[in-house]
Amino acid sequence: MTQLPTSTTRKLGLVIDLDTCVGCHACVIACKGWNTENYGAPLSDQDPYGAAPSGTFLNRVHSYEITPKTGPAQLVHFPKSCLHCEDAPCVTVCPTGASYKRVDDGIVLVNETDCIGCGLCAWACPYGAREMDKAAGVMKKCTLCVDRIYNENLPEIDREPACVRTCPAGARHFGDLGDPGSDVSQLVATRGGIDLMPEMGTKPVNKYLPPRPRDTWEQTDILAPFLTPVSETPQGFLGWLDRALDRL
Repeated sequence: MTQLPTSTTRKLGLVIDLDTCVGCHACVIACKGWNTENYGAPLSDQDPYGAAPSGTFLNRVHSYEITPKTGPAQLVHFPKSCLHCEDAPCVTVCPTGASYKRVDDGIVLVNETDCIGCGLCAWACPYGAREMDKAAGVMKKCTLCVDRIYNENLPEIDREPACVRTCPAGARHFGDLGDPGSDVSQLVATRGGIDLMPEMGTKPVNKYLPPRPRDTWEQTDILAPFLTPVSETPQGFLGWLDRALDRL
């Protein structure tokens, strides 16, 4: 069995804002595209245009309707991938050592040459973040795009996970959650970031920012001031036209 490091130099991970995510699935497509078409290991699909398509994805988005104790119902879009846990059960259960956690940045990876596809890591992961690639016969998972974040062939602005780089709503953030002064750590502290299923004791590095409560429509009608006419009397050409039509 693989041993976990007692500590890591950094804790690279994601902060996902559930208040901002619009469920567009751009992160899913970017992840699939980058890992299939660029530096990453291909993510296979089976019968993609048939009656029962299936495929390997490292990031998925689920949508739920929730009803808070106060306020109207909300639709929450919930992206989910590997959380790169500090106490990762997928690592300690691996019989070949294929799953491991890196000391320098805390990223959990799979050495596919050592993976025998037994699926024990998938059983151990409480988040369902592991997927069997049927074509390759090995387990695959989010890598935080290690082939991007350290890739000097890419412009510096692109050296972040593909899902973060592509998110049109700015709902995904990447950085060192082991550094209290980092942007992501400050964001977690300000917004009250939470762990996913903390009762499992895995200590996930990735954090979620909870959705803000929604008020009633009357209280959130922020467009109302802009809908009030600037002038009750039409001016310019429209004013002339209005007066001309009045004389008919």
